Amino acid sequence: MPRKNYNPNQIRLLILDVDGVIVGEKIGYNSPHPHPDVLLRLKNIKKNGVHISLCTAKPHYAIKDIINTSHLTNPHITDGGAVLIDSINQQIVKKHVIGKDIATKILKRFIEEGIYTEFYTPDNYYLQTSQQNDTTTIHTHILQQPPIFADSLSQTSHQLEVVKIMPIAPNKAGKEKINQVFSKYTDYLTLSWGIHPIALPRQFGIITTKHISKKEAAQEIAHSLNIIPSHMLGIGDSTSDWQFIENCAFAGAMGNASAELKALIKTKERDRYCIGKSVDDNGVLHIFDYFQL
Repeated sequence: MPRKNYNPNQIRLLILDVDGVIVGEKIGYNSPHPHPDVLLRLKNIKKNGVHISLCTAKPHYAIKDIINTSHLTNPHITDGGAVLIDSINQQIVKKHVIGKDIATKILKRFIEEGIYTEFYTPDNYYLQTSQQNDTTTIHTHILQQPPIFADSLSQTSHQLEVVKIMPIAPNKAGKEKINQVFSKYTDYLTLSWGIHPIALPRQFGIITTKHISKKEAAQEIAHSLNIIPSHMLGIGDSTSDWQFIENCAFAGAMGNASAELKALIKTKERDRYCIGKSVDDNGVLHIFDYFQL
């Protein structure tokens, strides 16, 4: 039900997570792309003057079809905040590159520990040939682009601009091993975690340079558009999405969101949050209805 006594013009910027929010696990229905009803609604919201910034740990080429179909002509947050890009105008607004020596060292450690790991440049992602397995197939579907294979991931990284490193744990228990390796690099890097509905129980580590995350990226985009938090709506499904939602006056969480995020969402002022249906029920449309978008 839409909110009462609410001015829909109050929301000028929608920051929207992708996986688990508009992309689900029903292949051909809402995976690898959102349902057509969702894409059309995004296009209409944008036509009505609301800026929409997709916010994802994915690289920009994995969301380009969403951006182009809904004609989202503004910067988007990709690679966990490491790259801000206006895809339609083919302009990288900002990129945050991990230092070559640090990238090489941590990649070497992950490989030595047998941890499945990818690294990302602004335009491609890389995987060591010896690590190819079922995770590769699943992630290729998610990203809609295969990795570039390298004989040595760490050596290859030293020749490129690495913006994100992604160690992937087979399940929640596997996160501990990744956290242990990462603990030696906390002075230089930031680690957060994400999931994808069709890749469960896998857990995706998102490593960027220090102090770079979805939170900082969302603040940069809001500043560039001259929009203050009281005019911002953030929608997500995982606890890490609170990074950017916390700074928004209005908040939405999916029915499939983590219990932690749902609890955090409820700390917002009364009538300024909405918990929608599941992503596989196109629950984001319910949230849009609530806020009269």
